[in-house]
Amino acid sequence: MDISTTTDVPPPSPRAAVAGRRSAARGASRPGDRVFLALSRGSGILLLVIMAAIAVFLTYRATLAISKDHGNFLTTFEWNTNLEPPVFGIAVLAFGTVVSSVVAMALAVPVAVAIALFLTHYAPRRLSGPIAYVIDLLAAVPSIVYGLWGALILVPHMQGLYGWLDAYFGWTGVLAWNGGAPRAMLTVGILLAIMILPIITNVSREVFRQVPRMHEEAALALGATRWEVVRMAVLPFGRSGVISASMLGLGRALGETMAVATVLSPSYDIQASLLDPGGGTFAQNIASKFGEATEQGRDALIASGLVLFVITLLVNGAARAIIARRKEYSGANA
Repeated sequence: MDISTTTDVPPPSPRAAVAGRRSAARGASRPGDRVFLALSRGSGILLLVIMAAIAVFLTYRATLAISKDHGNFLTTFEWNTNLEPPVFGIAVLAFGTVVSSVVAMALAVPVAVAIALFLTHYAPRRLSGPIAYVIDLLAAVPSIVYGLWGALILVPHMQGLYGWLDAYFGWTGVLAWNGGAPRAMLTVGILLAIMILPIITNVSREVFRQVPRMHEEAALALGATRWEVVRMAVLPFGRSGVISASMLGLGRALGETMAVATVLSPSYDIQASLLDPGGGTFAQNIASKFGEATEQGRDALIASGLVLFVITLLVNGAARAIIARRKEYSGANA
């Protein structure tokens, strides 16, 4: 006769199981793992501390400047910190920064994505390698070199383009040209687009290379053309990566200094046309004014830098929100 004895033992609770696994992992971890964990955690905390310190410093100095400003800091079309009392505002700088960056992104992102797709899915290997190498070299060129090239080569050759735009699209007002020197926001946007093009292209190219081969083969097996494969398999997979690459390029466009200062003819006035000289950006204004500014003027420039800091944070936050909404299509979840 078979006699079986059973003992009713309750299963461990999920919380106890998780705690047991964590304690086992801690006990089994090697010293190198603990050191790496401590360094990683410390680096993250240090980064947050540095960001908070920068924000506190900018806010404190900006408060000192704005408290002495006898103009409206957000809407005044003037920058004169040497007056008593000083009068300065960021309306022109904010407008110029946003407009030049939008023009640069509108020109650079489609071209960069097209180049990345060409290098990863259309070009033969013997051709894609040299092109990718040249693009990597463009990313390493200093901004002052781009600025000198823009002032000596780009600006003189923009008159033909400005004349053509005025002849065919001058009726819009946005592309009207009065015949002045082509040191305007459109020239700045084109130069910024050339500067950020390698960054967006390189990141997008690496993202498109990570597309699972089975996705492309499945689309081809269903009779899709090469463009349909790109549209249905490659672009949805790399959408979040392209957005991240675009935000990297936008960050450089927002903060570019020497190239803009070399090409732009600044003035504290908002021009309705992108082809008329004038305007300015935060970075260009800080670079041109900081050397001769008094302590009060430096505080005013720091206040404008705080606005640029906030704009950058908002742009990054918007990019993260877009990526989070599209995370089901990202490569991390493929």
